[in-house]
Amino acid sequence: MTLKLYFAPGACSFVPHVLLELSGAEFEPVMVKLHKGEQNSEDYKAINPRGQVPVLVQDGQPITQILAIVLHLDQLFPQMGLLPAEPMARAKALSTLAWMNNTVHPTFTHIFMPQKFSDQSDVQAALKPYNTQLFRGMLAELQNLVIAAEQQSQPWLGGTRIGALDAYSLTLARWGTIAGIGADEHPALWRFVEKVAAEPAVARVIARERLQLNMSAPA
Repeated sequence: MTLKLYFAPGACSFVPHVLLELSGAEFEPVMVKLHKGEQNSEDYKAINPRGQVPVLVQDGQPITQILAIVLHLDQLFPQMGLLPAEPMARAKALSTLAWMNNTVHPTFTHIFMPQKFSDQSDVQAALKPYNTQLFRGMLAELQNLVIAAEQQSQPWLGGTRIGALDAYSLTLARWGTIAGIGADEHPALWRFVEKVAAEPAVARVIARERLQLNMSAPA
């Protein structure tokens, strides 16, 4: 089996990047430089016509979209517990993962790339502060999930094993600092994020992507 992951540093592709590193499987990480428009090249669009990351290619077959990739990796490496196996716990984890992907993530996109949603400069300017407030509230909700897990003596959001929810939490919290939401606004969330970042597999991905965890702090 051959595995190749197309990723962009700091993007949501961080999630499957971490899961592959956790799995211990051999894979080829391929960086796509979004700021240079590499996602729009003919070669890349032959892999993903939508011009998005991530793309996981297994034995020449591309898989796109975070949810599909996470579910596939969980089935490919069941011993890793990337998602819970028990039916109710799994359903709850997938509910949280879907919320992260279909609600929290697009809210940040409205802040970071408002031009995707309007070609009018005044509308773009209005989208940023409005969605920043929404994103702030979503990070508070994410912090509540962290606190609830801690109260249940659950070390990770999905249970006893680090997995997809934890990697996505780090990504979303990091994006918050890009949007000007300080880490001090959600201290419990950031303590958790720092714990996630300290895991060896996660630390290797952070190093490979050359990420600064807290973008509001001095480099």
